[in-house]
Amino acid sequence: MEKPKRRPGDRKDGRLLRELDPMHFIMPQIYPNRCDNEAYISEKIDLTRVNAYLAAKNADETEFPFTLFHMIVAATLKTIVLRPKMNRFIANKNVYERNYVSAAFVVKKQFRDDGAEALAFVYADKGDTIGSIRKKIYGQIASCRSDKLDPSSESMDIFNKMPRFLAKFLVYLITKLDKHGWCPQSLIASDPYYSSVLLTNLGSIRLKCGYHHLTNWGTNSVFVVVGEKKKTPFFDESGAVTMKETIDLGLTIDERLADGYYYSKTIRLLKHLLQNPELLELPFETEVPI
Repeated sequence: MEKPKRRPGDRKDGRLLRELDPMHFIMPQIYPNRCDNEAYISEKIDLTRVNAYLAAKNADETEFPFTLFHMIVAATLKTIVLRPKMNRFIANKNVYERNYVSAAFVVKKQFRDDGAEALAFVYADKGDTIGSIRKKIYGQIASCRSDKLDPSSESMDIFNKMPRFLAKFLVYLITKLDKHGWCPQSLIASDPYYSSVLLTNLGSIRLKCGYHHLTNWGTNSVFVVVGEKKKTPFFDESGAVTMKETIDLGLTIDERLADGYYYSKTIRLLKHLLQNPELLELPFETEVPI
């Protein structure tokens, strides 16, 4: 996405919001820490139409199949594009609008206890669709599972090799830089806590959905936990029961960014996109009535 012209007070990663209503101006002054202002929302997604969509898309696709995780990432990014308050963050008691829309997640290089992890970052454009996001995710996963470290991991490895007293002192200085948005780009280039949304796919390691905290480090204000698929009973008007495959999503958000109505409509949009997956073939900027 094209970055707006930078003005005094802006950060390199976000534009200072200068025209806020009184409540959203004063809240960061009174409640300055992100971790103290978390709201948790849990949603159950019916996968009936998503499963049918994936089966159709993958009928002739063997090398790079579409997956449920691709759908969730794409739906979340499209939601953020259409609901821009979800792309705001608070730092140093100021409210900013991020200059880009991005999703981050951790990639396990090998599924074993001592398997290393790498950090993946996907940037979204307004013209993206599920197809282009899928390609970006595959590119990131291929890079993460190579022997090369991502930029943020390389920076952390340097600290890990330092004498402990020096590393702790430098980390202290970096936390001060983080507060003002002055951290070196090489350090935060693939830091998931500088993304619009951070996702963790617990279903891939056979865990149920659950709550995950935000952090005061970085700018990330939305965390999405993806749980394991399961069968869930659905009741129709006559009381008859149908078992359907579902998945639970847990969303932790910074409640200072918007009001409850805005969040409610945002969650409804995300759920609507996942239960009508063909909408993800439209450019992210295309409005979706809900």
